[in-house]
Amino acid sequence: MTTPHARPGDPLTPAARALCDAMSAGFPRPEAGAEALRAAARAHLGELPPAPGASANGVPVRLYEGPGDPVVVFAHGGGWVLCDLDTHDRTCRALASRTGATVVSVDYRRAPEHRFPAAEDDVCTTLGWAADRYPGRPLVLAGDSSGGNLAAAAALRARDGDGPAPAGQLLVYPALDHRLEGRSAHDFAEGYFHTTAHMRWYWRQYAGPDGDPAAASPGLTPDVTGLPPTLIVLADCDPLRDEGLAYARRLSAAGVPTRVHLHTGMFHGFLGGTGLLPEADEALTGAAAWLTTLCG
Repeated sequence: MTTPHARPGDPLTPAARALCDAMSAGFPRPEAGAEALRAAARAHLGELPPAPGASANGVPVRLYEGPGDPVVVFAHGGGWVLCDLDTHDRTCRALASRTGATVVSVDYRRAPEHRFPAAEDDVCTTLGWAADRYPGRPLVLAGDSSGGNLAAAAALRARDGDGPAPAGQLLVYPALDHRLEGRSAHDFAEGYFHTTAHMRWYWRQYAGPDGDPAAASPGLTPDVTGLPPTLIVLADCDPLRDEGLAYARRLSAAGVPTRVHLHTGMFHGFLGGTGLLPEADEALTGAAAWLTTLCG
């Protein structure tokens, strides 16, 4: 006997399938355009508790102050086009509460109005601001999906002297390679909420018609030596899974302390299912433990 959402041979858990289908049902195809996608991302947010805001040298941020030492500069996902501080409020609150860290959520400029490297610049600006505001405290770059791309890119720029050195980077199902050539981009192209077609569209919006998407792909950087300890959190049923695994292998081969938490039966975006998916809570708990150990 199967549940109403279960499918024979479905690699998603029944709970993940139910949530995945619910999220997919109200989410437009990329050809609907940026405003339709943004509206869908903000649907059903409800009322959010207040959180203090600030200007990080001109970049709007939201602060979740914790009692511990770590300061996490967090970049939200959404294909560089959609999502915002509100869509990732719960995730930032959960990360702060589970770690005791202060989380600085970055309201970076979005595409297509602002192309690469505007969002990347904003994350780097915020990292420098956080170092000044919280002197002597360990800094960690973090983000999910396109935010994971921005965190990884900012870590590379900091290594090369464009900003303070972070103590670590937490990359949650990051977008790292515009080519989308991994098998997962084929195997999970449709039916798992985040589609390969959406990801290709996001890359076009971010890079622009005359831009170079390779320059915005941290997974294609020729040198990954000297990067900080890294945790990569991945969903098994995600078009981006294989580029995350490939980056982890490159980091490890270059001597960067690297851990991968691969969550089977999960889809891209599952971390937003805390309270509904045990695996989402497990992923946050694992990330919190890693962060606590890193900065302990």
